[in-house]
Formats: sequence, C-alpha cells, structure tokens
Amino acid sequence: MSKKIIIAGGGTGGHIFPAIAIANALKKIDTSIEILFVGAKGKMEMEKVPQAGYRIEGLDIAGFNRSSLIKNISLPFKLVKSFLQVRTIVKNFHPDAIIGVGGYSSFPVLRFGQAKGIPTFIHESNSFAGRSNILLGKKATKIFVATDGMEKFFPKEKIVVTGNPVRSSISQSTVTRSQGIKFFSLGENKKTVFAVGGSLGARSINQAINKHVDDLLNAGLQLIWQTGKPYAAEAKKRAEGRSSVWVNEFITQMDCAYAAADIVISRAGAMAIAELCVVRKPVLFVPYPYAAEDHQTVNAKNLVSKRAALMVKDDEALDKVVPMIIELANDENKQNELKKNIGALAITDADKRIADEILRTL
Repeated sequence: MSKKIIIAGGGTGGHIFPAIAIANALKKIDTSIEILFVGAKGKMEMEKVPQAGYRIEGLDIAGFNRSSLIKNISLPFKLVKSFLQVRTIVKNFHPDAIIGVGGYSSFPVLRFGQAKGIPTFIHESNSFAGRSNILLGKKATKIFVATDGMEKFFPKEKIVVTGNPVRSSISQSTVTRSQGIKFFSLGENKKTVFAVGGSLGARSINQAINKHVDDLLNAGLQLIWQTGKPYAAEAKKRAEGRSSVWVNEFITQMDCAYAAADIVISRAGAMAIAELCVVRKPVLFVPYPYAAEDHQTVNAKNLVSKRAALMVKDDEALDKVVPMIIELANDENKQNELKKNIGALAITDADKRIADEILRTL
C-alpha cells in the first residue's frame, strides 16, 4: 500500500518552498507516495503549490490581526469552519502522516491529526520556535529543527537537527554568472547587487534603495530589485530610464538572481539564510523587527558573530544600507571572508534527511 501524506502550512515563501522541497524528497525516495497540501485560501501557497505539480486544498482561515482588532471579529467562526474543513479533508484522504511547516493553516490540520492518533511531524525553520509549533510539539511524533539548542521549546527526545530544506533549483543550480546576468539584461563588467525582501517584499529595504538608487549606480554598481507586490509600481517608476536596474515584484528564477549577484541585501528569515549559505554570497541583513520574538535579529546576529554576514537595523536602513553596500563592493577581502564563512554553514540535504526520517518512522 502506498503511503499518503498531508503537508500543511504556508503564507510566505519561507514556509512554502521548504514544504515543496520535502514533498519532492519524499517522492524521490518513493514515487508511489501520494501527497496532498493544505493551505490558507487567498495565500501564496494556493498558486505556488500547483505550479510545483501538487494538489492543494484551501482552508477559510486567517491569523490574529495585531494591527486592526476589528478584523478579528470573524476569527472564531473561521477557526470553527477550518476545523470542519480539516475533518472532511482528513476523512476523505486518510493520511498516514501529517507534516506541518508553519503558517496559520498548519495548526488546525496537525491538531486534528493528533486528536485522531495520526503521526504528526513539525518542521521549525527558525532559531526561535513559533507559539503554535510549541503547542503542537508536545504531541508531535518528531520535530525537525534547523539548529541546536531547541530543547527550550520542544521535548528533547523528539528533536532531530536537519537544517532547513533549500529548493533544489537553488541547491543544485548550474546557472553561471554570465547566464544570470544575461537573464536580467545587465552588464557583465559591473558588480551586481541583489536586493530581496522575501516573497512579500520589505519596506525598509525598498525605501533605502528608492532614495539612494543613483548613489548605487554612480558607484558603478547595477541592481536586481525584487520589491514584493505592495512596492512594485513605485519601484518600477523609479527605475524608468535606468538601464542598470532590473525591477519586479517577484522573481521566479531565483537561481538566476543568485548566480548574477555579487552582493545581496536581504531580510533574515530562516529560509533566506539557508539559501544564502548554499549560494555563498556576501550579504547585508536587514532583519524584520516585528517577526515573532524578533527572531530575525537573532538569526542575523548569529551569522554576524561568525563573521559570515553584515547587519543593519531596520530603523537605520534608510540611510545606512546603500553606503554599506558601496563600501562592501569596494572591499574584495571582506567579500571573500563573508563568502567563505557563510558557505561553511551550508546544509544541502536537509530535505532528504527529513524525508528519510519520516519514512523510517511510518
């Protein structure tokens, strides 16, 4: 009998891409495994998962809105509705296991699975565990984590340190710098800065570049700028007539962007870090300060302490990011040091480690 597995979660690329990497690794080990994703309606996973060739069911669920309390009025109804939807999905699919990757939709699915005695697995990508994962961890079969020291959040005997899965298009990329540069129609002879604020964009990074883009270009640099949806129109307007700037809301060909990049400006989410370690790029982190327990700052400081990255605080980004990037671009020794040290932290087979462990347990 072939195994059936539900993978639940999403919301951002940081949850979705590792989930797809785990699914691919499971299928690689056993092609007969049937995989069903469960996500939140209206979120990014509803588009990205089918693009990767997997079936997905959407739940009517939303997270707690901290900025507008009035929007939380319908939350209890959505939670009840999502639990009913989960019951139907699980009843129809009969999973042998459920994997949660974080994001609102993972909680009701894993909670229901645990109540029914179905083996549940959690992937916690951050060095600071999310609240729902801590709750779910008590009854989980195994918990896959990126780093040591997670015993303060989870039962020690359930933890398996695997690292974070990096999508194979990046970890196994063969794209050369020339091919990457050509993809973005930029010049071979200029250093390329790649600014990326995660799949949803980063306001402080976008504003810093918008304000100082000419300083960047006057320093002889060129730019690949992923803005996220909210800032795309403004950034495109700013880039008009500047042939050394490529701008778009989202980059599907991340392997080309990393190949073209000499220096990266990035948020410090766990998945961004995992990718940057694998591609060995000098990076300036601007951690998102409102992430749960400020875990992005913890993530970035961890790399800075290993001389594997630079960091600037979000509220200082506007006038510090571009000067720091120009300074780094002119310092080959610093670039090489950062490359060497960040590359030493790379884990390229986390997806396989997780898939092996799940199938060994079932």
